Amino acid sequence: MDAELCSTPREVQTGMMFRRSMGTNDGMLFNLFQPQRAGFWMKNCYVPLSVAYIDPDGVIEEIHPLQVQDTDTVLSATNNDNIQFALETPQGWFDVHHVTTGMVVRTERGSLQETFGQK
Repeated sequence: MDAELCSTPREVQTGMMFRRSMGTNDGMLFNLFQPQRAGFWMKNCYVPLSVAYIDPDGVIEEIHPLQVQDTDTVLSATNNDNIQFALETPQGWFDVHHVTTGMVVRTERGSLQETFGQK
């Protein structure tokens, strides 16, 4: 996967807004800066996406589909305030590549903490 890094508050807020296409192996990796109950929505997003909510250790905790232009927030599970990263992909990418909850996400730079300069 070739993932774009979102590491500033503005990049995290903007995400995939206004983009009309996404490569089949492209993604967007978000640093949410601290563990929290994450929530993503699709205002001004024109590409159907899936999002993985990821804990500080890089473990995928949840995967959700996101629908084009849906302004309802897709929150991480109730009582899960331990999400620090999120990975958006073309919808269905996780299923096609057999990526499931419990798997660890790393980059060529190492752990997600190392990737975003937090360790």
